[in-house]
Amino acid sequence: MNLAYCDMIAYAIKDNVAKVTDGAITSGPVDFDLAQEGYMQSTTKFLVLTDFNGKQYKVTIEECK
Repeated sequence: MNLAYCDMIAYAIKDNVAKVTDGAITSGPVDFDLAQEGYMQSTTKFLVLTDFNGKQYKVTIEECK
């Protein structure tokens, strides 16, 4: 079984997007793909990025099957 690096990629984006855009784009927290019962359904991660005008963008990081 190969490891998936969705966490690493999501946190790399979260931690660096403001730096590489000089603060024009900021990131919210990394959200996990959780079932209603609370367990992790997949390794997919989600981020909401916000630009300097307040427009938001949803970024999804998931494994290619």
